[in-house]
Amino acid sequence: MLVSSVLRVRMGRLSLTLCFTFLVMATVTFAVPPRKSINVSFGRNYFPTWAFDHIKYLNGGSEVDLVLDKYTGTGFQSKGSYLFGHFSMHIKMVPGDSAGTVTAFYLSSQNSEHDEIDFEFLGNRTGKPYILQTNVFTGGKGNREQRIYLWFDPSKDYHSYSVLWNMYQIVFFVDDVPIRVFKNSKDIGVKFPFDQSMKIYSSLWNADDWATRGGLEKTNWANAPFVASYRGFHVDGCEASVHAKFCETQGKRWWDQKEFQDLDSNQYKRLKWVRQKYTIYNYCTDRVRFPVPPPECRRDRDI
Repeated sequence: MLVSSVLRVRMGRLSLTLCFTFLVMATVTFAVPPRKSINVSFGRNYFPTWAFDHIKYLNGGSEVDLVLDKYTGTGFQSKGSYLFGHFSMHIKMVPGDSAGTVTAFYLSSQNSEHDEIDFEFLGNRTGKPYILQTNVFTGGKGNREQRIYLWFDPSKDYHSYSVLWNMYQIVFFVDDVPIRVFKNSKDIGVKFPFDQSMKIYSSLWNADDWATRGGLEKTNWANAPFVASYRGFHVDGCEASVHAKFCETQGKRWWDQKEFQDLDSNQYKRLKWVRQKYTIYNYCTDRVRFPVPPPECRRDRDI
């Protein structure tokens, strides 16, 4: 009798413990990586915007090469404009001596007080690493540069570069590793892109007045043509007119759901890893430019 009574007590405690654990787990929402990008042909979502003869179409348009020579670079843009979504590109950067070149992948609205979300890949001399610069413009104001080295050579193979943008945050991903977060901080006076639709752009161009070592390293045209290769062309966004200020499907798309309102603890650990090992410049810690850190920096976990 005594043994059975003790067992019942212990089993009762175990049941309570299991029940409590289940309830706690049921109330915790875990962030998840963005959904897998869907690879489509270039022409489905994009069209060339300048120097058409410097875009080369491969494999039936599933891949394109952008070509830069001493005469011109080239670029393309999305057919649609978008208010929020998930946008991804697989890019293989210019190999070898790429100093002076910039490969850009960004979203931008169409007016003077524009919003913009930038990836810019700054070339370098052979054997020196690429620099990835990101920036966020809100209401025409930028000056939020961050620069990192990558943990791989981006000219050796294709890698995925993507943006997740919703009402709560903008997240920059490299191969599903979050490298930067820009949270919606309107409540503390920081503008956030939410009411201007954006088009998606990409280009390869010469920027040897600033791109490599502040312009000290110039483009070596003896190595031209320079080629950046693209594939993937994934777009999953709320398509809207240029003048739209509201997404009709707001709150209904996967990237709008609760699990994408923040990063989870593992994603924040990976972000911290990038910060500690690969970040070479962060506007949030630049006390010459910003004696007082901008208000969004603490919320974005940059300080």
